[in-house]
Amino acid sequence: MAKILLLGSGELGKEFTIAAKRIGQTVIAVDSYKDAPAAQLADFAEVINMLDGKALDALVEKYKPDYIVPEIEAIRTERFYEYEKQGYTVIPSAKAANFTMNRKAIRDLAAKELGLKTAAYRYATSAESLKKAVSEIGMPCVVKPLMSSSGKGQSTIKTEADIENAWTFSQEGSRGDVAEVIVEAFIDFNYEITLLTVTQRNGETLFCPPIGHRQERGDYMESWQPAPMKSDVLKEAQQMAEKVTTALTGCGIWGVEFFVADDGVYFSELSPRPHDTGMVTLAKTQNFNEFELHLRAVLGLPIPEITQERIGCSAVVLASENSDNPIYSGLEKVAASPKTDFRIFGKPTSRPYRRMGVVLTYEKVDGNISEVTEKAKNLAKQVKVK
Repeated sequence: MAKILLLGSGELGKEFTIAAKRIGQTVIAVDSYKDAPAAQLADFAEVINMLDGKALDALVEKYKPDYIVPEIEAIRTERFYEYEKQGYTVIPSAKAANFTMNRKAIRDLAAKELGLKTAAYRYATSAESLKKAVSEIGMPCVVKPLMSSSGKGQSTIKTEADIENAWTFSQEGSRGDVAEVIVEAFIDFNYEITLLTVTQRNGETLFCPPIGHRQERGDYMESWQPAPMKSDVLKEAQQMAEKVTTALTGCGIWGVEFFVADDGVYFSELSPRPHDTGMVTLAKTQNFNEFELHLRAVLGLPIPEITQERIGCSAVVLASENSDNPIYSGLEKVAASPKTDFRIFGKPTSRPYRRMGVVLTYEKVDGNISEVTEKAKNLAKQVKVK
C-alpha cells in the first residue's frame, strides 16, 4: 500500500487520513504543533516548521513517500520541484502547489495567462504602496495577504483611515515569510460558490454539485450543497475551473471559488486540496465525500461519476476563549435532532474564533436547502467550547 506524507494535519488532514486508513494506506502526519488532529490517527507523526526547507528535505529522505500531499499554505513549496526531479509524486503537482500557495501566482495565471474574469487587483509591499494601490482600485476594496488561509489577515477598506490598520492586520495574519498583499476591487456579487473539481490521472475532470457558503471575518460559517444556480452559470464556472486546473496540472481535488454577479462569473481563488466549505460532503450529500475523492485521485483509482445523494449543510463550531483543555457542551442537543451529525476536530488548544468542529444536517434530494441550513446554524449555536 502507498505511503503518504501529509503536510498539514488539521481537520481537513484528519478526514483525509480517515479516508486513507479505511483502505489500508500508510500516513505520516506533519504539522507545526504536537497532537494535531490528523496526527492523532496517522501511522507516524512529525512536528517541524514546514517553512524550513532542510527539515522538509530530511522528512522526505527519512520516509521516502509514494505521495507528498500538502494540506496547508505555509510550506517551503519551491522544494517540491526538486522532489519531483528525484522521482517523488507531489499532489496535485509541484507547479500547482507553488502557484496556489501564493495568491499572486494564481491570480496572475488566471487573469493574465488564461483570461478568466476576476476582480480588478493590485499588489502592495508596504503601508505606503497599499495606499497607492487603494487609490488606483478605489474603495471599498479587499486586502488579503498573499499567503494565508481561513480569512486570516483579510479586511475591507472603506475609508482612507482604514489603510494603516489593514496593512498591520494583513501582516499579523500572513503565513510564511511573504509580506506582500493583494488589493481587490469590491465585486457586487449575488452569491459565492465553491466548485469542488476532481482531476484524474487517467480520466475526465469531474465536478461536485456547487457549494454555497456564508463568511464572517473572511472565514466560512455555513456551507450548503447544492447551491441553487442557473445551469448556464454553473456551466460557465465549470469551464473556468477546468481551464485553470488543467493549466496547473496534476491530479486531486481542487476547491475553486467563484463570485456570481449580474454580469457573470468571477474567478476568486483556488485551493489544490479538500476545501473547508466542502466539509458539507461529510453529510453524505454525494456518493463520495471530498476527502474520499481526493484520496482516490491521489492513488490513481478511477472515479466513474460523482452523484448527488441528498442535500446538506455544515455549520461551524467556534471557540470563544483561549484554553489548553477545551471542553464541549451541548452535543447531546445536536445528537437528539434527527437527520443531523457532527464532527469534533480534536484540536488540543482553543482561541477565540478558532474552528473546533462542525454540525451537519441533511434531507432528501427534494428537501428545502434553506430549512436545512437554518437548522444547522441553530444547532451549531447550541455547542459551546469552554
